[in-house]
Amino acid sequence: MSEFIIPAGGLIPAPKVEQPNIFPMEWRCETPKLREIYERAKREGFNPSDLPWQELSPESYSDDEKVAIMYWWALLSNFDSSGPAVFARATIRAWEAHEEDPVRKCFFSITRDENNHEECCRRVIEKLVPGAPQGFVPRSELQQVALNNIDWLYHNGGRYWTGYNRAIDRYPLAIIFTSFMMGEVASSTLFHGMSRATTHPVFRQVFNAIGRDEARHLQICISLLEKQWPGLTDEHREFITKQLRAGFVFLSMVLWEPPRQFWDLPDYFLHNHRVLLRVAREAGLGILTYEQQADNWRLAIARVRKLVERWGIQFPAIPELDIDGVEVGDITADDIIPVF
Repeated sequence: MSEFIIPAGGLIPAPKVEQPNIFPMEWRCETPKLREIYERAKREGFNPSDLPWQELSPESYSDDEKVAIMYWWALLSNFDSSGPAVFARATIRAWEAHEEDPVRKCFFSITRDENNHEECCRRVIEKLVPGAPQGFVPRSELQQVALNNIDWLYHNGGRYWTGYNRAIDRYPLAIIFTSFMMGEVASSTLFHGMSRATTHPVFRQVFNAIGRDEARHLQICISLLEKQWPGLTDEHREFITKQLRAGFVFLSMVLWEPPRQFWDLPDYFLHNHRVLLRVAREAGLGILTYEQQADNWRLAIARVRKLVERWGIQFPAIPELDIDGVEVGDITADDIIPVF
């Protein structure tokens, strides 16, 4: 006699789960390469707590040098401190959309990596300028303009977050992360260049670790896009073209200099920004020069352009770098949905 209860009319089917929802559970794998990248992410991930922060001595710098160095890390945090939340939201979206298991796991790994990058920003800032980036009292003109610039950076970061929240449920992940690929190509080489240029061993270790993560993120992004791009509509392809331009506009704040589109900044911001970066560079942080960063962008853009044109996606014009392409018009806050 069976130990189970089975009604005469048969078992009652459970109601179907209303979607979007993370249920039912499934672990299918359609892209083994993504699973391999995820396994590598578990092995390569670093722990910021293990870095020799005690070797970063505030006494090695003047007060203005410390604030200028802090300013660059606050600039980076405008992107990296949003990273954990951005990818946590994308991870949830990947589960709700029932993406294959390696896609979900890779988004999770990026969330963890971005959390590590955010922690590095915090540790440097707290070490050099307690109370920074916004809670310190400026005692010189340099420190006053640094604080004001940081306030403007975070104002614009808040505008980006609002746009990202509106976009995450409206577009396929392949579109959302098109501009992410632009940033990853450029940043993976930028951080390795900074690791060679800096004079401080702690910064060198941080830049190497972040650069290694960014290179892996790029591989994840390309694998995801290779999977999804062939099935995109013409409307999506046009939107991707605009997102490539939006990615350049948004990410140039940390990867080069901010174009006039999107960024809501006072007229004096860019001049003060350049002075602050020069002081930080001369103090040994490892910031690349204007032309070095421009060359880094040109190389990244050439790589991305070659990739997207394989699928008939037109590349936008980047007049700031004398790069021809399709004119996409103004880039507004509603267009900025890149992630970094």
